[in-house]
Amino acid sequence: MADTVLPGDLNAGDVIALPDEDVDLVVEAVRLGQGGFLLTVSVLNPAEPAATRIVTLTAATQVSRRGRNAAARG
Repeated sequence: MADTVLPGDLNAGDVIALPDEDVDLVVEAVRLGQGGFLLTVSVLNPAEPAATRIVTLTAATQVSRRGRNAAARG
């Protein structure tokens, strides 16, 4: 069951779905940056090894939290 949360409530290891995306992502890191929260994310179950990417979300953006990645540290 998905939880709707704000970017500031996320931690490394959380599995999320971003607005307008159909893929589950693992949060690798959360930082506060100019213009919003900077989330370093990677695809949860990639078909091929995928690089991480950084997305910027405003403090008011609602994100669906799907759970925790069992392999996450921290």
